[in-house]
Amino acid sequence: MSFLRSTILPLVVALLVLTTPARALEKWFYQPTNLLIDKNVDQIEALWKRAAAAGYTHVLLADSKFTRLGEMNARYFHNVDRVKAIAARLNIEIVPALFPIGYSNDLLGRDPNLVEGPPVKDVPLVVRGGVAQVDDPEAPTLPGGDFRDLKKWTWKDGFIVADNGAARVSDAAGKNARIVQHLKVKPWRQYHVSVRIKTQDFQGTPMIKALPVKEDGRSLQWTNLDVKPTQDWTVHDVVFNSLGYDDVNLYFGMWPAGQGTLWWSDAKIEEVAFLNMTRRPGTPLVVKTADGKVLTEGKDFEPLSDPKMGRTPYAGEYDSWHEPPKLRTKLPDGTKLLASYYHAVTIYEHQAAMCLSEPKTYELLRDQAKRVVAAWGAKGYMMSHDELRVVNWCEACQSRHLTPGQMLADNVSRCVAIMHEAAPGARLYTWNDMFDPNHNAVPGPYYLVNGPFTGSWDGLPKDVTIMNWNSDKKDKSLQFFADRGNPQIIAGYYDSKPERIRDWLTAAKAVPGGVQGVMYTTWRNDYGQLEKFSVLVDEAVK
Repeated sequence: MSFLRSTILPLVVALLVLTTPARALEKWFYQPTNLLIDKNVDQIEALWKRAAAAGYTHVLLADSKFTRLGEMNARYFHNVDRVKAIAARLNIEIVPALFPIGYSNDLLGRDPNLVEGPPVKDVPLVVRGGVAQVDDPEAPTLPGGDFRDLKKWTWKDGFIVADNGAARVSDAAGKNARIVQHLKVKPWRQYHVSVRIKTQDFQGTPMIKALPVKEDGRSLQWTNLDVKPTQDWTVHDVVFNSLGYDDVNLYFGMWPAGQGTLWWSDAKIEEVAFLNMTRRPGTPLVVKTADGKVLTEGKDFEPLSDPKMGRTPYAGEYDSWHEPPKLRTKLPDGTKLLASYYHAVTIYEHQAAMCLSEPKTYELLRDQAKRVVAAWGAKGYMMSHDELRVVNWCEACQSRHLTPGQMLADNVSRCVAIMHEAAPGARLYTWNDMFDPNHNAVPGPYYLVNGPFTGSWDGLPKDVTIMNWNSDKKDKSLQFFADRGNPQIIAGYYDSKPERIRDWLTAAKAVPGGVQGVMYTTWRNDYGQLEKFSVLVDEAVK
């Protein structure tokens, strides 16, 4: 019998492997929407009919309203029911997105003060006429900011030329076109930079960057300028925190430039205070006299907050610049003060990130989980941890003595626990990048993250499915999560050539277990390649 078992059993197993059909890949597509608008449900029905006919089985559904379902009316939930009925009829599984850790603006709309941001330390003020104003005689200036004499700048690329009181960039497509001023700044201060820009048929991306002279890969300013291809003279503003640096190079320019013509004019820099200042337990405001006596808010000076912080033009949106609030006091003129506080910063298109340590953050996450589960009753949910770019500055974070990676590991572990309580047995998903050492879970510097993101994956349970979009390092990324035992779905379209899914699926064959699905992931609401993508997937897995 032992001989039979040793010879026949392997043969039977081999036959089973050969005759068992390969597991069909799940086909997903990404659908952002606003279910408060009735016609969007009609558009969903038309698109989902196409998707079902093309073999799609799952939809990752995102709606900013998922962060504030408690404010939605009966019409909204009627539309939720309509969408669920459409999905049931077409046999498409809905996976709602929640927990916007990284792109947090929607949830921050419920409490803008929960935004993470760096400190300003001991900015000097002087009282004049009942208002404490910034008083730093060594604050930097831009003597060449009128651009009449470009020799006043530290250096420039040859494509920057003087033009009637402006600096012009033209015929520089594909080339660097920068003009730079070296500045002495004070560490942990807030600086406002403004400039006028005019364009004519310009296709590049103008930027203002504050880069430390000590080249360590850090940039202090990340907000886009939102310059139109053709515009008349328009003022653009950015603000940066000098962090721990005292020497920066301030860049106006493009690298590389694009087609068309752009003019810079009237560049200025000023030190400011209390702009986009946050007020929560983890971001205290401290005002003291020059000799160190701490003043009492509401007694020694009027209560201070920035009513426009995170509310411009609506809750959850953070602008780069507005007139800061004023510290008003009855202290005598000439009184010198020092103020310390924390302020919001944003990345690119005003992306804001929530604090990972403030207790109220987790109150909002638990509330969102409860409401989304009640509304959808889904089999799976997407934890939207993605491109977390501002971390570990406030007192709530610093007091934990953890790295950003350790904080994120703790956060995702807590988010999983919240979901297990709210929706026992539901499948959980998340993006790969913030838990991937081959992507954004890196030693840094990474944007405005204070410390390394390495080790973030330690808090990620193995049963969480990874939505992997790391196309540049797909082989290493797929292998990393396969080694950890996490199931994976390839976000293989990503508004690029649909044919790229072939390379993805080839790479997936080399890792244990392969992948369980693919996703048509469009951020442009472009579903023109939906059917083609499905056909390419079928051809690749034959």
